[in-house]
Amino acid sequence: MAASGYTDLREKLKSMTPHRNKVSEQSNGRKRKYHDSEEDYSDYEEQREVEARKVKTGIRQVNIFSPEDCALIEAKIDEVVSNGEKGLYREHTVDRAPLRNKYFFGEGYTYGSQLEKRGPGQERLYSKGEVDDIPNWVDELVIKKLVANRVIPEGFVNSAVINDYQPGGCIVSHVDPIHIFERPIVSVSFFSDSALCFGCKFQFKPIRVSEPVLFLPVRRGSVTVLSGYAADEITHCIRPQDIKERRAVIILRKTRPDAPRLETKAPSNAVPPVSTPESPPVLKPKRSHRKADPDAAHRPRILEMDKEENRRSVILPRHRRRSGSSSENLWRRSYEAAGSSDEPDDNASSARKVKMRRH
Repeated sequence: MAASGYTDLREKLKSMTPHRNKVSEQSNGRKRKYHDSEEDYSDYEEQREVEARKVKTGIRQVNIFSPEDCALIEAKIDEVVSNGEKGLYREHTVDRAPLRNKYFFGEGYTYGSQLEKRGPGQERLYSKGEVDDIPNWVDELVIKKLVANRVIPEGFVNSAVINDYQPGGCIVSHVDPIHIFERPIVSVSFFSDSALCFGCKFQFKPIRVSEPVLFLPVRRGSVTVLSGYAADEITHCIRPQDIKERRAVIILRKTRPDAPRLETKAPSNAVPPVSTPESPPVLKPKRSHRKADPDAAHRPRILEMDKEENRRSVILPRHRRRSGSSSENLWRRSYEAAGSSDEPDDNASSARKVKMRRH
């Protein structure tokens, strides 16, 4: 190191990456420097410690469900999953995603890709009756025990959501809609231990998650109550690496009396309402026309690159396989050309081949 003129490896790395000395603009308008020195890094760590302490002020955890209680409730959750697969619930009660299913009871709401206009504050409750009522067993086995232990007041809960995660499942960083739900937010974990993380950032393709501001273990049967800073001022998430076994959570909340709702479906002979310039347009849920696959959440995740290689190796003739290219368009053209060679009409086949050569 001395022969090259550097006595510290950090100095050499710093000289090799001059762009790290530049100042970057953040979305909130403030400026910060990359952590080029130990002093900057210690300041950054100190800020995270301060924020972590703020988060902890809004977290309460209690253990009031015994292993026997958990086993009984978990059997009921399995019944919910079975009923969902049989199609016994209303349309908006079940929301399926890869490695994670949601079951809305009492109140359901639109979020994420279901919205025509995305972003915080755009979520809307479904109209009354669009989701099934809260099952009796949730009230008898879960809510009454929380009331008896003074976790929540009696009559507080009117919305219960069951999230059923498979290994590797996740839920991205979010804040429970403040204009929809009152505080606190109560969740009870079942089937296995996991963790709740605060202040993470997600990146996709492939999925990556930044280090959390706070890592909160959640055990089977534990109750987690979020309020204040932890509920309103920082996001929380479930990371894929923290779901090693099947895990379910029951989330109990109360909706605000003035929470916005989607419009009620009008009868076929009714005149649709006219939007005036003064009134905002009515938001409707954006739903996919594809039929949900009930087994989608229980299949292992397959990478796109693996599916591409499998398709090319199975469908393409050996003389048309190209190991050095991964272009989807090239594969499609090769496949269409291979399929056209099987046509009984020689003239049509040759015309297609000539057309393919022009591309």
